[in-house]
Amino acid sequence: MKKTNEIKLRFPAKSVNEGFARAAVAAFTSLCDPTVEELSDVKTAVSEAVTNAIVHAYKDRDGQIDVNAAIYEGNLLKIRVKDRGIGIEDVGKAMEPLFTTAGDDRSGLGFTVMQSFSDKLQVRSRPGVGTTVTITKHIKGKETP
Repeated sequence: MKKTNEIKLRFPAKSVNEGFARAAVAAFTSLCDPTVEELSDVKTAVSEAVTNAIVHAYKDRDGQIDVNAAIYEGNLLKIRVKDRGIGIEDVGKAMEPLFTTAGDDRSGLGFTVMQSFSDKLQVRSRPGVGTTVTITKHIKGKETP
């Protein structure tokens, strides 16, 4: 499948940048003429992926997050959120609803939310190397009468 457009972002892993990432990817997604619901789904999934990286990847040190979004033929949207943080020891366990390593103030639903708002979710991680979350969503767009 041929890529028709893409964006690449890099920013510090700080909570103030989550909204920036969400807005930038939403603006890019708008090129596919999504429905309001599709755009909301993308924004929610990106927010969760970026927040996970901010909260879990770097613990007590500075780091960066890369967000790459690409549109492929047929309005297939792929968004990759990558960190170079501590990684995830057991991805399967981390993807279980209510599992968290961040304490009582976190619900442990990040991956569950990402899955529910995307067509496909892929999580790759290596301890000490980092984590890459790939969100795939087909944008059907607005129906014309």
